[in-house]
Amino acid sequence: MPTPRLHRVAVLVLEGAKPLDVGIPAQVFTTRASMPYEVRVCGAQPGLVTGGDGLSYHVAHGLDALAWAEIVFVPGYRFPDHEDPPPAVVDALIAAHERGARLAAISTGAFALAATGLLDGRRATTHWHYTRALAARHPLVQVDENVLFIDEGSVLTSAGAASGIDLCLHILRGDLGVAASNHAARRLVAAPYRSGGQAQYVPRSVPEPLGERFAATREWALHRLGDPLTLDILARQAGVSPRTFSRRFVEETGYTPMQWVMRARIDLARELLERSQRSVEQIAADTGLGTGANLRLHFQHILGTTPTEYRRTFTQGE
Repeated sequence: MPTPRLHRVAVLVLEGAKPLDVGIPAQVFTTRASMPYEVRVCGAQPGLVTGGDGLSYHVAHGLDALAWAEIVFVPGYRFPDHEDPPPAVVDALIAAHERGARLAAISTGAFALAATGLLDGRRATTHWHYTRALAARHPLVQVDENVLFIDEGSVLTSAGAASGIDLCLHILRGDLGVAASNHAARRLVAAPYRSGGQAQYVPRSVPEPLGERFAATREWALHRLGDPLTLDILARQAGVSPRTFSRRFVEETGYTPMQWVMRARIDLARELLERSQRSVEQIAADTGLGTGANLRLHFQHILGTTPTEYRRTFTQGE
């Protein structure tokens, strides 16, 4: 039986590269009988690359590996919003893409792909901490902050480090099928497919205010989420008309008052799911969402998962 052709994978290590982000594709696609891939770890040039978190990498290959590869992974790196990668790196990524290679970013590696212009007009994601920075630095990119990964065909992006596993397994499913992907997931002791998006891992879904005019009203509302909270009630507490309150509230937070209240209620529900054994129906009543069905509806809309799946994620292993 002829030896199957190996798929060529390059992992591009940039200055400040994060250890997990580098290790995930290198380990997932490591050459073995069940994995017909060959991996080359490279940098802007061969030699020592200073990484993030106190680690450095000695890479055997330079940018020539990108001309060789069929898939190029760009792991996340520190301070991606400070400056673009070196022009030689950007040019090599563009050339690899033009030659037909797929480009896949893990976490803040999306900034390097955005610097090529290849994400312009496309959906992309990155670690939730950097989604606003990515949108501000590259306004033509359609940044989605709620997903674990996005596949745009020849360019793929993922959220934080762990979602790099989700992205790699997704690529495996497309290349080799579900059985191979599930086999790799078992080897990694990882879920073959995670439900929901990265929004469920963000500390709070309520945005930080840009101003303080209605800070007291927001604090007042946070202590009364189980009570009826309407636009009129909030405006009366703030001492302004509903129209003025709504307009200025949007200017401060980017959300309408009722959108903000809904997200605050979902945040409270998240905390109760993590720290209590109350039923979904009880939590819905405690957070002002009324019924379990209503809680499930808004939970899915805002976080992309269900209350039951969320509780399972944050209580497994306890």
